[in-house]
Amino acid sequence: MTVDDSGSGTGGPASGGGPGRTAGPVAGTDAARVDRAEAHARVERVREEEQHAVDAQDGRVPAADRTDPRGRTDAQDSRTDQDAAESDGDPLALRLEQLILGAERRYTPFQAARSAGVSMELASRFWRAMGFADIGQAKALTEADVLALRRLAGLVEAGLLSEAMAVQVARSTGQTTARLAEWQIDSFLEGLTEPPEPGMTRTEVTYPLIELLLPELEEFLVYVWRRQLAAATGRVVQAADDEEMVDRRLAVGFADLVGFTRLTRRMEEEELGELVEAFETTAADLVAAHGGRLIKTLGDEVLYAADDAGIAAEIALRLIETMANDDTMPELRVGIAFGTVTTRMGDVFGTTVNLASRLTSIAPKDAVLVDGAFAEELIRTGDAPASEAVAAEEAIAAEKEGEEPPAYRFGLQPMWQRAVRGLGVVEPWLMSRRG
Repeated sequence: MTVDDSGSGTGGPASGGGPGRTAGPVAGTDAARVDRAEAHARVERVREEEQHAVDAQDGRVPAADRTDPRGRTDAQDSRTDQDAAESDGDPLALRLEQLILGAERRYTPFQAARSAGVSMELASRFWRAMGFADIGQAKALTEADVLALRRLAGLVEAGLLSEAMAVQVARSTGQTTARLAEWQIDSFLEGLTEPPEPGMTRTEVTYPLIELLLPELEEFLVYVWRRQLAAATGRVVQAADDEEMVDRRLAVGFADLVGFTRLTRRMEEEELGELVEAFETTAADLVAAHGGRLIKTLGDEVLYAADDAGIAAEIALRLIETMANDDTMPELRVGIAFGTVTTRMGDVFGTTVNLASRLTSIAPKDAVLVDGAFAEELIRTGDAPASEAVAAEEAIAAEKEGEEPPAYRFGLQPMWQRAVRGLGVVEPWLMSRRG
């Protein structure tokens, strides 16, 4: 809005200008006097709005009472802005957004932070950690955004989380759910939203379908998260001491498709995508079924972990055997190491992880290489003999006594020593399944 020297205003209905204005009983100087009075009143209203915003930011105006001096509430303003947005944007996209979020666009980032009682700086850190793009001061946020800020800030204020930990919570949740959402849209909803009848458009199917799916998927997501949280909590409380809760001794395995780079050059993109999806799905199912944890997938490689060396070994051999029986899959190689691992945000770090990765890179096709610590752990738990000679002696002794010989599941064969970049000289062991 602008005000000229004569006091006439432009840009809003209150100016009285624009098409449709009719002449009234006041004319000449009386009309000019009325226009100047209206302009003066508008300037005063702007000043009052600015002061009101400052008072609200400083906490002198309760959040529930934050109407503007014109007597309009934030909700009324948001409806106006939403109407304007709908007239400019894709109506279906806006309707879908409102359906999924469960609320209208109502706040700018500054207004959301102010309503949540959080500084704009901290709010920006939370939003960026969650993976949300900067939107300037567009009115695109909802009551749910304000509530999320209040909850995170409340955990910090209550001393349950430090500010850095709250940001980590936001980042881990944002990264995980972003991938989940993309995955569901790409592989799930896209197929379901194919028009069921000729003549129907996908847009005519999408809204009612999401309306039906949304509550079910939300409940399922919460259920799976609670089950995973219960399992993770159980593993932590069983740790021997406080240090082991963060830096734990785990078996870490990498499984890698052989010759994947060559495959990318000669396969069509769709075929390559199907191969990667089949590999990741098979690996995920086998890891979960045998008690391991899938840490992440990297296209042609999966990283998994297990608390028990025997479990990690069984998973590795099952992967090799399953892929070998599938003619569409290339060969696989696996490397496993055992030792102290640092866990952060669902990922694992440390020398043990690096060693497992290096072992994978030098493993023969369709074979499993393990480090010395992993071999010792298998021997200690009775899953593998110290050597085949020892196993033979034990079998002879057991036969003389009329007893069953030890039932070893895995065999270990020492391999040549190798210099591994960044880790020095290592002596890997070739692990196999014993009959």
